[in-house]
Amino acid sequence: MNPINDHLQEDLNLLFVGFNPSIRSSETGHHFANPNNRFWKILHESGLTPRKFAATEDYKLVDLGYGMTNIVPRPTKAADEITKEEYEAGRIELLRKINDYKPKIVCFVGKGVYQEFSNKKSIPWGKQEESVVPGIIDFVAPSSSGLVRMKIEEIIQIYSELPKLLSKL
Repeated sequence: MNPINDHLQEDLNLLFVGFNPSIRSSETGHHFANPNNRFWKILHESGLTPRKFAATEDYKLVDLGYGMTNIVPRPTKAADEITKEEYEAGRIELLRKINDYKPKIVCFVGKGVYQEFSNKKSIPWGKQEESVVPGIIDFVAPSSSGLVRMKIEEIIQIYSELPKLLSKL
């Protein structure tokens, strides 16, 4: 299994952070490539992208001011296969990336991702009152995985707060 490339550059408006690549993402080399993952639909329907992008176009999000990375680079079938050591190493690396690239907003794609990054237990959806890295907005959104039990409309509603935040930057 191969890790997939980050899509990062300085001063991004928005950085998406997932758990780790899926097996399908590892095979294709693209973020959120599993056909059951609703990430690309959510981005479009929430108003973040002008059209529904394909996973193979993930690198084009940089043109919109958006970047992509994961807290853990190792691909797995499920997030529960990630070890505590991998999360700790990933947390340190993610802190470095955020400090180096300085995105304005970091969107954690799943509460569990943010729990591992922030070491907080009780986390609301949306913009967090206090960010881990000062001066950068932390935003927690539901995972886009097809395994998530939330209704897609509720998930899209949470993501639709991001364009509002971006318009205030």
